Amino acid sequence: MKLEPIGIIHSPYKERGDAPFQGGLSDTVVELELYPQYLPGLKDIDQVTHIIVLYWGDRSKRNVLQVQTPFVEEPKGVFACRAPDRPNVIALCVAKLLTVEGTRLFVRGVDALDGSPLLDIKAYSNKVDCVPEAKIDWWPEE
Repeated sequence: MKLEPIGIIHSPYKERGDAPFQGGLSDTVVELELYPQYLPGLKDIDQVTHIIVLYWGDRSKRNVLQVQTPFVEEPKGVFACRAPDRPNVIALCVAKLLTVEGTRLFVRGVDALDGSPLLDIKAYSNKVDCVPEAKIDWWPEE
């Protein structure tokens, strides 16, 4: 398997403690800069309101299988939560697409650290990607 970044993420978050708990909880504008060869892949992206951003958590730990969440005292398995430390540090955020300037996308809802490798972008569809009945039993309801 070979992953090739399609760009880089520019954010104000320099260290892990700077990033929000979840990207979707932040109003901060973040820039996704695609490498020039991927410009044709942005055709019609301006007709999309939200995107799925996949990036590599290059400063996350890869040897962690259980983590402490802020919601409960007992540790949870990384596959049962959204912790950044995990065997394959692939991160996912659903972001609001604000503007497009050439190969630069300005978005809200991304919690990536500055300089994180951008792996992929996909259009978000509320008909396909939204699962209203989904839940995590141990996660407190709002």
